Amino acid sequence: MKDLTRYFYNLLISKGISEHTAEYLNLLIGICILAVVLFVLDFVMKKVIVAIFKSYASKSKNTFDDHLVKNKTFDYLAHIVPLSLTIWIVPMLFIAFPTAEKYLEILFNIMVIVLTIWILRSILRTFRDFLKSLDSFKDKPIDSYVQVFMIFVWFIGAILVFSSMTGKSIWTFLTALGAMSAVILLIFKDIILGFVASIQVAVNDTVRIGDWITMQKYGADGDVIEINLSSVKVQNFDKTISTIPTYYLTSQSFKNWRGMMNSGGRRIKRALLIKTSSISFLSEDDINKLKKIELIEGYLTTVQQEIDSYNQESKVDKSVLMNGRNLTNMGVFRMYVELYLENHPFINKEMTIMSRQLPPSAQGTPLEIYAFSNNKVWKNYEQIMADIFDHLLSAIPYFNLEVFELNYTSEK
Repeated sequence: MKDLTRYFYNLLISKGISEHTAEYLNLLIGICILAVVLFVLDFVMKKVIVAIFKSYASKSKNTFDDHLVKNKTFDYLAHIVPLSLTIWIVPMLFIAFPTAEKYLEILFNIMVIVLTIWILRSILRTFRDFLKSLDSFKDKPIDSYVQVFMIFVWFIGAILVFSSMTGKSIWTFLTALGAMSAVILLIFKDIILGFVASIQVAVNDTVRIGDWITMQKYGADGDVIEINLSSVKVQNFDKTISTIPTYYLTSQSFKNWRGMMNSGGRRIKRALLIKTSSISFLSEDDINKLKKIELIEGYLTTVQQEIDSYNQESKVDKSVLMNGRNLTNMGVFRMYVELYLENHPFINKEMTIMSRQLPPSAQGTPLEIYAFSNNKVWKNYEQIMADIFDHLLSAIPYFNLEVFELNYTSEK
């Protein structure tokens, strides 16, 4: 190479070109030769290496190498050989031009640093995609860890680039960064908070990918589809996407429905508003009519015997219905609701089943149904709950009860 450049230099001098112009023309020729060599080597290496690895990956049963190909790892690795040969050729090609050689050396050092970062990035993305394909890692915030590692890689790479460009040691830049730490913390506040939050979320298992969370402040009500360093993406049930800063998951309250999804059922908690004036004692004729309802026939027979025995022993004057112990239509209906729920095929019998009376209000006396559907799918859950309340609303008149309805009257 040295003889080649000297040959071109002497040839230009022999043509009557000045030494100063000959040096620059020779430099231009050297750059062209270098560019051609670099382009040819890079083209050949890409065609050969990438083709070999793609062929191997297509035949391999392991999916890891497929992710390597997808993230262009082999494309970046193919640049190593031509770049190394170019770095080796530069000193010989530009031996007569020490200034140009110095700047080219800096340029190629920067190229080596950038290429190394690209290779590391592609490998990290490969691990990210591979781990996400495994069932044990699908719900883990892999993106956060990859982003944190890449921040450090780019940070170190930037320091090495500036060190190469200025010729100063790395410690000089680290010392300067130490003096600017307050400014750096202010600039990267969200990143640092997100990093800490993502670690807390992972360690405490607060949120996983695939969890159903609700955060009304940000209009989020749906499944978590991504957790990264700066934000958590939630796909709402209307298919819109809500983005929540990651550190808000540790500093603000939200509802995670994972416990319900992992449990044996989904809670039904809704009240029927009974018109208070319709609640009354049951006469013997009323009880005999209600005994025709199969679910409560046994209950009414047993309880009525107990009440009659008590009233006879206590010599209660039953000429007035409210004396002694009595059944009420509300109490019997409450028992009917519990028996109905206990016999319902879509109610989990292992979990709490209860109908309870809440304090009366201006809107009547609430009778709350508290149970758990054994089907947790949203659509099926709503259908089960609707069927239960359809039945109970239809059953209320059989107990001489009325549902409270607010009637608006307009005055003329």
